[in-house]
Amino acid sequence: MSLLDTYWILQALGGYEPAASTRRTIAGMGINISIVSIGEIYESAFNFADPHAHLASFRRHLDACTLLNLSEPIMERFAEIRAHLRRRGQMISDFDILIAPAALHHNLAVLTFNRRHFERVPDLKLYQPT
Repeated sequence: MSLLDTYWILQALGGYEPAASTRRTIAGMGINISIVSIGEIYESAFNFADPHAHLASFRRHLDACTLLNLSEPIMERFAEIRAHLRRRGQMISDFDILIAPAALHHNLAVLTFNRRHFERVPDLKLYQPT
C-alpha cells in the first residue's frame, strides 16, 4: 500500500503519463492520501481561473483513495523528524515532513517524484514501480 505525495497527485491530475500509468498499476493495492495533500491541492486549485472545476476533478480522484488524518502520534513523529533534519542541515518543506510520519505510522511507502527530499527521512519507504 502507498501514500501519495502531493506533487505526484498534481502530476497525475495533469495527465503526466508516468503518474497515470503508475496509478493504474497500484489501483487495486490501496491508495492513501494525507489530509495535508488535500490542503495543498485545494490551494493549487485556487490559482486557476475556474478553481471549482479543478476541485471537482480532484474530488473524483479522491473516491478511490483512503484519507489519512493527522493524529498526536503522527505530530510527535513530525516533530522528531523535523528536529533531526534541522540538526543535519537537511530541511525539507513542512508539508513533506507531515506526509512522511503519516506513511511511517501506517507502514506505507510514499509514492513521489521528489525522492531526494523524502530519502532524507530515516526509515521511510519509497514506492518503487516495477
